[in-house]
Amino acid sequence: MAVNLGRLKLKNPVMTASGTFGYGEEYSDYVDLNRLGAIVVKGLSLKPRLGNPPPRIMETTGGMLNSVGLQNIGVDAFIEEKLPFLRKYDVAVIANIYGETYDEYKKVAKKLNAAQGVHALEVNISCPNVKKGGVSFGSDPKIAARVTRTVKEETSLPVIVKLTPNVTDIAVIAEAVEKAGADAISLINTLMGMSVDLKTRGPHLKNITGGLSGPAIKPVALRMVWQVVKRVSVPVIGIGGIMTAEDALEFLILGAKAVQIGTANFINPHVTLEVIEGIKNYLAANKIKDVNEIIGTFKP
Repeated sequence: MAVNLGRLKLKNPVMTASGTFGYGEEYSDYVDLNRLGAIVVKGLSLKPRLGNPPPRIMETTGGMLNSVGLQNIGVDAFIEEKLPFLRKYDVAVIANIYGETYDEYKKVAKKLNAAQGVHALEVNISCPNVKKGGVSFGSDPKIAARVTRTVKEETSLPVIVKLTPNVTDIAVIAEAVEKAGADAISLINTLMGMSVDLKTRGPHLKNITGGLSGPAIKPVALRMVWQVVKRVSVPVIGIGGIMTAEDALEFLILGAKAVQIGTANFINPHVTLEVIEGIKNYLAANKIKDVNEIIGTFKP
């Protein structure tokens, strides 16, 4: 079940998705963290952030909309208060980071590089670049590449760049961050959506728009992963609507080296372990000795 994401070695290909698993401790009563491939913690910013005002989460058909706004305790508090707990476990810890300027990305990466117990960084480039009038870092290949280089210059850890699907051609962004030094690429982040309250004729979310996740986005995620694995040589991590082992296996067959499970954690806190067991059962039933034997075996 072991897979390699470049220099990052995982005991299995099942990871948690940032923002859906807290800082790991929140799920420790329900999940044996030692059995996971990796824990990707809630996105970390330079300073603590309150996020957006409520209501900021709502259920939709086949998924959920969220406009939490990247609420978090800040990178310093994470290192001091959360990382000691995670160091007790034999599991890869991946810190998801974001900023509103290049300098913020730089400073967060530098702090985490010096912290014991972080095995890789995942760079969220779906954030608004405040110096560019709020345009997403991930929507422009040149800007995405510059963020990647900025982070790479500050860390010796493997750098995973997480792509936004809200672009015209995601493979172009993937190529840009690969050339800028990304060690791996994860996709997709949430799709932008919204919902209307018929009683008030206003938005259900205070922020009006939010990120759509859950089973509804899986076909889009599969398509984008397929496009990206054909265009880059670095490892790809598939994300989007994974609820079962069968869902995860679709991404692996397309060429993803690992997967992240997000929204499903809210519905079933045991889902990550169930997916791991389900993949093992599939391999046994098909007399496949190594999960790597099915990765990239898609037959168009």
